[in-house]
Order: sequence, then C-alpha cells, then structure tokens
Amino acid sequence: MAELIRVVLAEDGVLLREGLVGVLSRFGCTVVAAVGDGPGLLAAAAEHRPDLVITDIRMPPTFTDEGLQAAVTLRREQPGLAVVVLSQYVQEEYAAALLDTGDGRRVGYLLKDRIVDVQEFMTSLQTVVGGGTVVDPEVVRRLLRRPKDPLAALSPREREVLGLVAEGHSNSAIAARLFVTEAAVGKHVGSILAKLDLPPAEDTNRRVLAVLAYLRA
Repeated sequence: MAELIRVVLAEDGVLLREGLVGVLSRFGCTVVAAVGDGPGLLAAAAEHRPDLVITDIRMPPTFTDEGLQAAVTLRREQPGLAVVVLSQYVQEEYAAALLDTGDGRRVGYLLKDRIVDVQEFMTSLQTVVGGGTVVDPEVVRRLLRRPKDPLAALSPREREVLGLVAEGHSNSAIAARLFVTEAAVGKHVGSILAKLDLPPAEDTNRRVLAVLAYLRA
C-alpha cells in the first residue's frame, strides 16, 4: 500500500491473527491492535480510531455474528470508517447487512479462502480504504443466481458487468477482463443505472447503489 494504514484487526484464531498481522505489516500497514472478540474490537476501535477495521464474523463468546455486529455498530458510529469482514462461508444476508451501513462505501466482505492470495487481498483492502466497495466473487455469483432476480431487466452482459462492479473493479479493469473497450463498459454501466432507476444525483455513488439494489432484494 502506498500510504501507511492504521489497522485494528479482530480474529479469534491465534495463528490466523498473527499471520494477518505479519502480512499487513509487510505491506506497509500498522496494526495498532489485534484482538480476539467483539467487545475487544469495539474498545480498540474507540481507543485507536483506525483507518481500517478487519474482522472475522464469528467470534467469542457465541461464535455466531459478534464480529459482524461490532462492524455494523462501528459503521453506524463512524459512517466513513473502512471495514472489511472475513467469513468462512458465503452468507448473503451478512454482506447485505454490512453494505447497508452508511452509504455502502468503504466496506468489504471477503471469504477467508480468498486471503491465501496475498496480493489480491491487499488490493481489496486498498480499494476499500480508498472509498470503494468489495464483495467476494462467490457472494456476487450467489446473489445473481437468486430465483427472484431483482436484475431481471438487465441483459446477460449488463449482469456480468454489474457483478464485476460489485467485486470492486474499475471500468478499465472490467474492460480488460471482458476484452472490450472502456467506452463500451461505460455504456453498459450507464444502461444498468438507468434500468435500476438510479438517475444522477449530487454526492451519490450510483455504482454502490446499483450493488445495494440487489443485495437488499
């Protein structure tokens, strides 16, 4: 990462927690606190006021959604705080709950299996800290396969483009993946926003709203 990022990390697994501390430090982040439960996360975030919070969803004492609830609480208190949650399984409702906080920006939902690709993981963190939104590709695929598809008006290509937008890719990155021009991607995005009834509005990130349109459905 180009800038020094102050991070609070919450993960109950000692080995994974220490491993993440090492990876984050190696890529130029400063881990100001590493804790193992939800209350510890809330306390550490209040004390250190970090740039980024990374938290597991399931933590002591009940191992259900303590980390997610702490993340949602932090986002309500600090809407601009960058938060990335890590999950062992695909749980669309958890992704929707997190993305529904604030304006849906500066948040990420990633599967733990994905963080074995360290470079991709760090790129996702950088995207979130920079104001973007990153959703794990498998979560996006599950959402796009819902029986009652809120994106029924979109063409197959538009659905593909929106899926890549949800994963946090820029127009240029999407163009490279789909082997089309950036201008073509821009037209697809414009069509998606129009079909989802998201007209231009000041200070509104319509790309995020387009993702939220089906996460909330």
